Amino acid sequence: MTTDPEAPLLIDERGGVAWLTMNRPERLNAMNPALVDALRHYFQALPGRRDVRVVVLQGAGRAYCAGLDLKHTAELMGSGPAKTLDDSFATQYSIKDIMLAMRRCPQPVISLVQGSASGGGLALALASDIRIATPEARFNAAFIKIGLTGCDMGVSYFLPRMVGASVAAEMLMTGRFMNAQRAYQLGLVSCVAPWDELLVEAHNLAQEMLNATPLGLSLTKEALGHAIDGNSMEAVMAMEDRNQMLATRDGNFKEGLTAFLEKRAPQYGQV
Repeated sequence: MTTDPEAPLLIDERGGVAWLTMNRPERLNAMNPALVDALRHYFQALPGRRDVRVVVLQGAGRAYCAGLDLKHTAELMGSGPAKTLDDSFATQYSIKDIMLAMRRCPQPVISLVQGSASGGGLALALASDIRIATPEARFNAAFIKIGLTGCDMGVSYFLPRMVGASVAAEMLMTGRFMNAQRAYQLGLVSCVAPWDELLVEAHNLAQEMLNATPLGLSLTKEALGHAIDGNSMEAVMAMEDRNQMLATRDGNFKEGLTAFLEKRAPQYGQV
Protein backbone atom coordinates (compact mmCIF):
# COMPACT_ATOMS: atom_id res chain seq x y z
CA MET A 1 0.00 0.00 0.00
CA THR A 2 1.27 3.49 -0.88
CA THR A 3 1.09 5.82 2.11
CA ASP A 4 2.61 8.89 0.44
CA PRO A 5 -0.32 11.06 -0.77
CA GLU A 6 2.05 12.76 -3.25
CA ALA A 7 3.07 9.51 -4.95
CA PRO A 8 2.30 9.42 -8.69
CA LEU A 9 0.53 6.08 -8.27
CA LEU A 10 -1.54 5.32 -5.17
CA ILE A 11 -1.75 1.61 -4.34
CA ASP A 12 -4.38 0.15 -2.03
CA GLU A 13 -4.28 -3.65 -1.80
CA ARG A 14 -7.01 -5.35 0.19
CA GLY A 15 -8.86 -8.64 0.05
CA GLY A 16 -7.08 -9.82 -3.09
CA VAL A 17 -7.91 -6.63 -5.03
CA ALA A 18 -5.40 -3.89 -5.89
CA TRP A 19 -6.94 -0.45 -6.33
CA LEU A 20 -4.51 1.69 -8.32
CA THR A 21 -5.05 5.44 -8.66
CA MET A 22 -3.03 7.56 -11.05
CA ASN A 23 -2.38 10.55 -8.85
CA ARG A 24 -1.61 13.65 -10.89
CA PRO A 25 -5.04 15.32 -10.86
CA GLU A 26 -3.61 18.79 -11.47
CA ARG A 27 -2.31 17.47 -14.84
CA LEU A 28 -5.37 15.28 -15.57
CA ASN A 29 -3.16 12.31 -14.64
CA ALA A 30 -0.97 12.87 -17.68
CA MET A 31 1.99 10.51 -17.68
CA ASN A 32 5.34 11.93 -16.65
CA PRO A 33 8.42 9.71 -16.11
CA ALA A 34 7.54 9.06 -12.47
CA LEU A 35 4.02 7.83 -13.27
CA VAL A 36 5.29 5.80 -16.23
CA ASP A 37 7.89 4.11 -14.03
CA ALA A 38 5.38 3.43 -11.25
CA LEU A 39 2.83 1.85 -13.60
CA ARG A 40 5.43 -0.23 -15.42
CA HIS A 41 7.07 -1.54 -12.26
CA TYR A 42 3.75 -2.44 -10.66
CA PHE A 43 2.31 -4.32 -13.63
CA GLN A 44 5.59 -6.07 -14.45
CA ALA A 45 5.74 -7.44 -10.88
CA LEU A 46 2.19 -8.84 -10.93
CA PRO A 47 2.99 -12.33 -12.34
CA GLY A 48 4.77 -13.05 -9.07
CA ARG A 49 1.99 -11.64 -6.85
CA ARG A 50 -0.31 -14.51 -5.88
CA ASP A 51 -1.89 -12.32 -3.18
CA VAL A 52 -3.24 -9.90 -5.81
CA ARG A 53 -5.97 -11.47 -7.94
CA VAL A 54 -7.77 -8.48 -9.52
CA VAL A 55 -6.56 -4.97 -10.36
CA VAL A 56 -8.76 -1.86 -10.59
CA LEU A 57 -7.19 1.15 -12.32
CA GLN A 58 -8.58 4.68 -12.03
CA GLY A 59 -7.50 8.31 -12.09
CA ALA A 60 -7.65 10.91 -9.35
CA GLY A 61 -9.78 13.97 -9.94
CA ARG A 62 -11.83 14.67 -13.06
CA ALA A 63 -9.93 12.62 -15.64
CA TYR A 64 -8.74 9.06 -16.15
CA CYS A 65 -5.52 9.91 -17.99
CA ALA A 66 -4.85 12.66 -20.53
CA GLY A 67 -1.96 10.75 -22.09
CA LEU A 68 1.66 11.86 -22.11
CA ASP A 69 2.46 15.03 -20.18
CA LEU A 70 3.15 17.28 -23.16
CA LYS A 71 4.23 20.22 -20.99
CA HIS A 72 6.94 18.07 -19.43
CA THR A 73 7.95 16.76 -22.87
CA ALA A 74 8.15 20.26 -24.35
CA GLU A 75 10.34 21.43 -21.47
CA LEU A 76 12.71 18.52 -22.03
CA MET A 77 12.89 19.23 -25.77
CA GLY A 78 13.78 22.84 -25.08
CA SER A 79 16.62 22.15 -22.67
CA GLY A 80 19.86 20.25 -22.93
CA PRO A 81 21.22 18.26 -25.88
CA ALA A 82 18.83 16.74 -28.39
CA LYS A 83 17.80 13.16 -27.75
CA THR A 84 19.44 10.47 -29.82
CA LEU A 85 17.29 7.93 -31.67
CA ASP A 86 18.33 5.33 -29.10
CA ASP A 87 17.15 7.59 -26.28
CA SER A 88 13.82 8.14 -28.02
CA PHE A 89 13.30 4.42 -28.49
CA ALA A 90 14.11 3.80 -24.82
CA THR A 91 11.45 6.31 -23.78
CA GLN A 92 8.94 4.80 -26.21
CA TYR A 93 9.61 1.28 -24.92
CA SER A 94 9.32 2.37 -21.29
CA ILE A 95 5.71 3.40 -21.96
CA LYS A 96 4.56 0.60 -24.25
CA ASP A 97 5.97 -1.95 -21.79
CA ILE A 98 3.15 -0.93 -19.42
CA MET A 99 0.50 -2.14 -21.88
CA LEU A 100 2.42 -5.34 -22.59
CA ALA A 101 2.65 -6.02 -18.85
CA MET A 102 -1.07 -5.35 -18.40
CA ARG A 103 -1.88 -7.97 -21.06
CA ARG A 104 0.68 -10.49 -19.80
CA CYS A 105 -0.13 -10.34 -16.09
CA PRO A 106 -2.48 -13.13 -14.95
CA GLN A 107 -4.74 -10.73 -13.03
CA PRO A 108 -7.79 -9.20 -14.76
CA VAL A 109 -7.56 -5.42 -14.99
CA ILE A 110 -10.69 -3.27 -14.66
CA SER A 111 -10.46 0.38 -15.71
CA LEU A 112 -12.80 3.03 -14.35
CA VAL A 113 -12.81 5.82 -16.92
CA GLN A 114 -14.00 9.28 -15.95
CA GLY A 115 -13.34 12.34 -18.07
CA SER A 116 -10.67 12.02 -20.74
CA ALA A 117 -8.82 8.87 -21.75
CA SER A 118 -6.57 10.37 -24.41
CA GLY A 119 -3.46 9.07 -26.15
CA GLY A 120 -1.61 6.98 -23.62
CA GLY A 121 -4.71 7.09 -21.42
CA LEU A 122 -6.68 5.45 -24.20
CA ALA A 123 -3.94 2.83 -24.49
CA LEU A 124 -4.18 2.07 -20.76
CA ALA A 125 -7.95 1.68 -21.01
CA LEU A 126 -7.72 -0.56 -24.07
CA ALA A 127 -5.06 -2.76 -22.47
CA SER A 128 -7.44 -3.39 -19.57
CA ASP A 129 -9.71 -6.41 -19.65
CA ILE A 130 -12.87 -4.52 -18.71
CA ARG A 131 -13.68 -0.85 -19.15
CA ILE A 132 -16.54 0.90 -17.36
CA ALA A 133 -17.14 4.62 -17.68
CA THR A 134 -18.97 7.68 -16.41
CA PRO A 135 -21.35 9.52 -18.79
CA GLU A 136 -18.72 12.27 -19.12
CA ALA A 137 -15.98 9.89 -20.25
CA ARG A 138 -14.50 10.37 -23.69
CA PHE A 139 -11.81 8.56 -25.61
CA ASN A 140 -9.43 9.64 -28.34
CA ALA A 141 -6.16 8.68 -30.02
CA ALA A 142 -4.57 12.08 -29.63
CA PHE A 143 -1.20 11.13 -31.12
CA ILE A 144 -1.99 12.32 -34.65
CA LYS A 145 -2.94 15.78 -33.34
CA ILE A 146 0.59 16.44 -32.05
CA GLY A 147 2.61 15.58 -35.15
CA LEU A 148 2.85 11.83 -34.60
CA THR A 149 1.15 8.90 -36.29
CA GLY A 150 -2.22 7.82 -34.94
CA CYS A 151 -0.88 4.36 -34.06
CA ASP A 152 0.91 4.07 -30.73
CA MET A 153 1.14 2.00 -27.54
CA GLY A 154 -0.96 -0.88 -28.88
CA VAL A 155 -3.95 1.29 -29.77
CA SER A 156 -3.90 0.20 -33.42
CA TYR A 157 -3.93 -3.43 -32.23
CA PHE A 158 -6.81 -3.11 -29.79
CA LEU A 159 -9.16 -0.64 -31.46
CA PRO A 160 -10.00 -2.57 -34.68
CA ARG A 161 -10.64 -5.70 -32.63
CA MET A 162 -12.99 -3.85 -30.29
CA VAL A 163 -14.87 -1.40 -32.51
CA GLY A 164 -14.15 -2.54 -36.07
CA ALA A 165 -11.79 -1.29 -38.77
CA SER A 166 -13.86 1.68 -39.96
CA VAL A 167 -14.41 3.25 -36.53
CA ALA A 168 -10.78 2.56 -35.60
CA ALA A 169 -9.58 4.30 -38.76
CA GLU A 170 -11.83 7.26 -38.02
CA MET A 171 -10.38 7.64 -34.54
CA LEU A 172 -6.75 7.01 -35.46
CA MET A 173 -6.70 9.22 -38.56
CA THR A 174 -8.54 12.20 -37.08
CA GLY A 175 -7.97 12.11 -33.33
CA ARG A 176 -11.72 12.60 -32.84
CA PHE A 177 -13.23 11.95 -29.43
CA MET A 178 -15.67 9.13 -28.86
CA ASN A 179 -18.19 9.83 -26.10
CA ALA A 180 -19.30 7.33 -23.47
CA GLN A 181 -22.63 6.54 -25.10
CA ARG A 182 -21.08 5.64 -28.44
CA ALA A 183 -18.36 3.66 -26.65
CA TYR A 184 -21.08 1.66 -24.91
CA GLN A 185 -23.02 1.11 -28.14
CA LEU A 186 -19.88 -0.22 -29.84
CA GLY A 187 -18.88 -2.43 -26.91
CA LEU A 188 -15.76 -0.48 -26.03
CA VAL A 189 -17.11 -0.14 -22.48
CA SER A 190 -19.47 -2.54 -20.74
CA CYS A 191 -21.18 -0.09 -18.38
CA VAL A 192 -21.90 3.65 -18.22
CA ALA A 193 -22.98 5.05 -14.86
CA PRO A 194 -22.32 7.94 -12.46
CA TRP A 195 -19.07 7.69 -10.51
CA ASP A 196 -20.57 6.40 -7.25
CA GLU A 197 -22.41 3.64 -9.10
CA LEU A 198 -19.29 2.87 -11.11
CA LEU A 199 -17.31 2.24 -7.92
CA VAL A 200 -19.99 -0.16 -6.74
CA GLU A 201 -19.92 -1.97 -10.08
CA ALA A 202 -16.11 -2.26 -9.97
CA HIS A 203 -16.34 -3.69 -6.45
CA ASN A 204 -19.02 -6.16 -7.54
CA LEU A 205 -17.04 -7.25 -10.60
CA ALA A 206 -13.94 -7.82 -8.50
CA GLN A 207 -15.83 -9.80 -5.87
CA GLU A 208 -17.47 -12.00 -8.49
CA MET A 209 -14.06 -12.67 -10.02
CA LEU A 210 -12.74 -13.69 -6.61
CA ASN A 211 -15.35 -16.46 -6.57
CA ALA A 212 -13.39 -18.15 -9.37
CA THR A 213 -10.38 -20.25 -8.45
CA PRO A 214 -7.11 -18.33 -8.82
CA LEU A 215 -6.00 -20.70 -11.58
CA GLY A 216 -9.37 -20.63 -13.33
CA LEU A 217 -9.42 -16.84 -13.38
CA SER A 218 -5.88 -16.43 -14.71
CA LEU A 219 -6.33 -19.15 -17.35
CA THR A 220 -9.55 -17.47 -18.51
CA LYS A 221 -7.69 -14.20 -19.09
CA GLU A 222 -4.90 -16.05 -20.88
CA ALA A 223 -7.23 -18.03 -23.15
CA LEU A 224 -9.41 -15.02 -23.98
CA GLY A 225 -6.35 -13.06 -25.03
CA HIS A 226 -5.10 -15.87 -27.26
CA ALA A 227 -8.58 -16.45 -28.69
CA ILE A 228 -8.64 -12.94 -30.13
CA ASP A 229 -5.57 -13.83 -32.19
CA GLY A 230 -6.39 -17.50 -32.70
CA ASN A 231 -5.60 -18.95 -36.12
CA SER A 232 -8.69 -21.16 -36.06
CA MET A 233 -11.60 -22.26 -33.91
CA GLU A 234 -9.86 -25.61 -33.48
CA ALA A 235 -6.75 -23.95 -32.06
CA VAL A 236 -8.81 -21.89 -29.62
CA MET A 237 -10.86 -24.89 -28.52
CA ALA A 238 -7.69 -26.94 -28.00
CA MET A 239 -6.51 -24.30 -25.53
CA GLU A 240 -9.91 -24.31 -23.83
CA ASP A 241 -9.75 -28.11 -23.47
CA ARG A 242 -6.24 -27.94 -22.05
CA ASN A 243 -7.22 -25.25 -19.53
CA GLN A 244 -10.30 -27.14 -18.35
CA MET A 245 -8.20 -30.24 -17.67
CA LEU A 246 -5.67 -28.15 -15.75
CA ALA A 247 -8.46 -26.51 -13.73
CA THR A 248 -10.00 -29.84 -12.67
CA ARG A 249 -6.63 -30.93 -11.32
CA ASP A 250 -6.05 -27.74 -9.36
CA GLY A 251 -6.24 -28.08 -5.60
CA ASN A 252 -8.91 -25.39 -5.41
CA PHE A 253 -11.31 -27.03 -7.88
CA LYS A 254 -13.16 -29.10 -5.26
CA GLU A 255 -13.63 -26.06 -2.99
CA GLY A 256 -14.94 -23.96 -5.89
CA LEU A 257 -17.48 -26.61 -6.88
CA THR A 258 -18.54 -27.29 -3.29
CA ALA A 259 -18.96 -23.57 -2.49
CA PHE A 260 -21.12 -23.11 -5.60
CA LEU A 261 -23.38 -26.04 -4.66
CA GLU A 262 -23.61 -24.87 -1.03
CA LYS A 263 -24.32 -21.27 -2.15
CA ARG A 264 -21.49 -19.75 -0.10
CA ALA A 265 -18.30 -17.79 -0.76
CA PRO A 266 -15.35 -20.05 -1.56
CA GLN A 267 -12.32 -20.23 0.70
CA TYR A 268 -9.34 -20.88 -1.54
CA GLY A 269 -5.96 -21.93 -0.28
CA GLN A 270 -2.66 -20.87 -1.84
CA VAL A 271 -2.16 -24.10 -3.75
